[in-house]
Amino acid sequence: MRMMIVDDSSIIRNRIAQLANHPDLPRIDIVGMARHGGEAVSLFAQHRPDIVTMDLTMPEMDGVDCIKRLVLMSDNVRILVVSALGDKRTALQALMCGAHGYLHKPFTNAELVGSLRELMKD
Repeated sequence: MRMMIVDDSSIIRNRIAQLANHPDLPRIDIVGMARHGGEAVSLFAQHRPDIVTMDLTMPEMDGVDCIKRLVLMSDNVRILVVSALGDKRTALQALMCGAHGYLHKPFTNAELVGSLRELMKD
């Protein structure tokens, strides 16, 4: 599996990247890390990851708009929203636009690993 991590926080990007090597997960290669949606679209076009973790609140292009763009580029991409945004309406909008799961920040290591496992099942 090839994964891209999209979050404006370097701490979160690095934490997700470290957890992607968890022994309970199949092999995941991190092919890109983006700070905002615009960067994510560019990296996605280059690397075509299978799975993406996506923050919703970012500068330049938010997560919902980015999800729409990525799904247009590949309807096979599996997207996990990882966001502190407590707005259920925005979370539902992200899911309706093509995201496959939602994980609320702050998250535990077990929650992220479980969400990634679920994302890779299909």
